[in-house]
Amino acid sequence: MASFVLVHGAWHGAWCWQRVIRHLVHAGHRCHAVTLTGVGDREHLLRPDISLETHIADVCGLIEAEELHDEVLAVHSYAGMIGTAVADRMADRLAHLVYVDAVLPEPGETWGSTHAPETRATRVAAVNADPMRSLAPPDASLFGLSGVDRDWVNRRQTPHPGGLYLDVLNFNAATVAVIPRTFVSCEAPRLATIDTARERAKSAQTWGGLWFPRSRFVRMDTGHDPMVSAPEELARHLMNSADLT
Repeated sequence: MASFVLVHGAWHGAWCWQRVIRHLVHAGHRCHAVTLTGVGDREHLLRPDISLETHIADVCGLIEAEELHDEVLAVHSYAGMIGTAVADRMADRLAHLVYVDAVLPEPGETWGSTHAPETRATRVAAVNADPMRSLAPPDASLFGLSGVDRDWVNRRQTPHPGGLYLDVLNFNAATVAVIPRTFVSCEAPRLATIDTARERAKSAQTWGGLWFPRSRFVRMDTGHDPMVSAPEELARHLMNSADLT
């Protein structure tokens, strides 16, 4: 039996993993899905001062409270920032780190560091204009979803804390690189804000040359929300990651 900690990306919540969890549990594995402060079923906790450290503490706190060890930590989209930080601080508690179409930061970067200047400027302006310093969710069609899946995600998305958009993440790449890693690239359609992460996940230069050899790159023929659009395939990739530890 493997054990998984699942962390959603921006505007989502633990709810987005429910289809994947069904497959993992059916296969006999244990799962914990985190909802980050201020979104999803914790939307009532949204406040202007939520930081990247708040969300890192959410995940570290779960691992500590549940006394988890040998975890496969799967992080989606924005949560690549969080997963990298947790791996830096709790490397001895993780067996594998899976970036699910996720941000792959270099030390000293922010969530917005690899976004196009226009995207960065638009998001910063939106955060500054909102009293709660939040970012409104986009239509889920941006993630390649349509029909009932698009409607399901649109109903559940909530504003995301935006003050953390420019929070700097410092971490020791050598510490994180010890943990086996998988990057799951969702390429039909590709979300432009993840393009830099995809290239880094294939580059020997990432993390000062430390990204390889303990990493692998897998592709999925689906959009940015594979936990919704292709949950069985994503669950299979997560289980394969557990087998690689």
